[in-house]
Amino acid sequence: MSTRSRPSSRPSSARRHEEGKSPRDQDLLYEYKAAYLVAVDDLTDEIDSKEKLNLALQQTGRNPSRKTLDKYWKRNTVSLTFDDFCDICKKEPVTSEDDLMKAFKKIDLNGDGYISHSELYKIMTTKGEKMTKEEVRTMIDEVDENKDGKLDYREFCKMVLSTTKESQKAARERLEKKGKLKRISSSRPGSGREQTSEASPRSRKGDHPNPLPRSKKTEERSMSPVANKRIKLPEPKRIKDWTRLHSKGCMYVDEDGTFTSHQYSLRLPDDTSVWVTIEPIDLHPEEDHSKKPPVDIILFVLRDKPDRDGNRLVTFTEQRDSKGKYCVRCDLKSGKYTLIPFTTGCRLRRRMSVPKGESKLLKKDKDDKYVLTKTFRDTLSDIFEIADLDGNGLLSREEFNWYNLRTSGEAVADEEWEVVEDNVELKKGELTKKGFLELNQMEAEDNEGDTEDLWVTLQTMGYNKGLTMDEACPFQLEVYTEECDNAVLKVADIQAGSSALHEAVCQSVINKGDTTKLKSSKELYMYIYLSDVRATVVLENKSHGKATVRLDCSKSRNCTSHRQDLDLEVDIPSGGCVVGQHILPLKETAEWSFMCTETVIK
Repeated sequence: MSTRSRPSSRPSSARRHEEGKSPRDQDLLYEYKAAYLVAVDDLTDEIDSKEKLNLALQQTGRNPSRKTLDKYWKRNTVSLTFDDFCDICKKEPVTSEDDLMKAFKKIDLNGDGYISHSELYKIMTTKGEKMTKEEVRTMIDEVDENKDGKLDYREFCKMVLSTTKESQKAARERLEKKGKLKRISSSRPGSGREQTSEASPRSRKGDHPNPLPRSKKTEERSMSPVANKRIKLPEPKRIKDWTRLHSKGCMYVDEDGTFTSHQYSLRLPDDTSVWVTIEPIDLHPEEDHSKKPPVDIILFVLRDKPDRDGNRLVTFTEQRDSKGKYCVRCDLKSGKYTLIPFTTGCRLRRRMSVPKGESKLLKKDKDDKYVLTKTFRDTLSDIFEIADLDGNGLLSREEFNWYNLRTSGEAVADEEWEVVEDNVELKKGELTKKGFLELNQMEAEDNEGDTEDLWVTLQTMGYNKGLTMDEACPFQLEVYTEECDNAVLKVADIQAGSSALHEAVCQSVINKGDTTKLKSSKELYMYIYLSDVRATVVLENKSHGKATVRLDCSKSRNCTSHRQDLDLEVDIPSGGCVVGQHILPLKETAEWSFMCTETVIK
């Protein structure tokens, strides 16, 4: 009987699993090792996030639901060991073909019974073990046997199961390669230790106490021109049979650089599938706006009350076409939801300069009376279109009230509405465009030609002295419900972005983005959400003290930020999340790339 020395008198976790196991069990253990090492660097390291747990489980052929992940990663979970991971794998079955068939409808975004290549690109490049578009294209060429540009159920299942096997094979190859490198390293002259494939990185750290680097650079990621994509949104099949709810609204830039917008409540008496779109409104489509990219108006859907993890975010409009229209399809339970529009501030922001001249608002007619100039009347007509939230060509008292809240900060009192009813044109109890112009004419006459109050109104509506709207963006919101005929969508408020919106933005990046641990203390994290049209960096500080991180995105090409600089230091309060950068392509007609180097300052 031969003997050999061990680096430790206590068997490693992996050895304890191997001892006394059958060949089948040893094969499974090897598979678990390979999957675990996709998420961490060594078996002695621990999985420190739900995202990494999901990634490792997917590498074993399992496709855990959010509910399954929550079962093993509870609110007070900090980390999981390799032993914990093996126990989970023993409890959770491998995803079968039947499971995939049930999941098909959730991935079939437009409900036509097939998965288009564009839908598949979206899923495979943004979910789970993310792949490049080239890798997805190669898969499609191999599986799309009839070359019809879309995959049916059989083709889809074949592809996913094939991908799982390829991922498992790649993970095993990485494990084998890692074992060879360890053996080569330990057998070099002067290594001072016996060759073994079970060397512990923790013991090496003790021998060579080198701290983790405090600066790290992300790989440059290039995106093709947005304007050249000609993307058609995956509108549900038979959308004309769904119930349509709609409302206009507007995003305004305030003096402090924050944003105020209409916010909405959505009441659903029944469970239903929902299709939501939001897009900027072009008040003058006859004009050429091709050189100016559209303002990014995104919609966040929030629960009325937080879930058990304290989150209100349900979903957000993630897909976008080349014209700036965003959409999302999801299933919602009956209840009340809050819909909050959002913009990054990369394109809609405080004006950097003012016009040299000032447009004339009033003039005197032949009777020496002050009247509105044509330019001013045209501007007021545009404002009327913005305030007409339901788009019926009239302003109800409620719509006029929202307008008044924005321009004066006060609601319309009963006696004030009576003045409107007694002096200007109404139709069916609602204010006409002619009546709206008459109100402004009355104000001009009452102020005897003084335009100060008129300019206050114009500036709060986002207009500059040249009567160009450069600090506001009107938008159109549409909500379609499939199984709910009596849903109600209404304006609930007009206010600046709340803490609920900030939390939703951060949570969306945490849920969808790539995670990087910035310090070995497991307390400082960076999340990067990257799509074809936007990059967002969120920093989370789980420590008991303030942290400061430098984000250098200056190597990004053809980009604009919501901040003044692409290279800046960001303070993150204890227990808080901060948006470090929102980045959009400066010109959508050209390729753009994103690169970020983060450095922990303190």
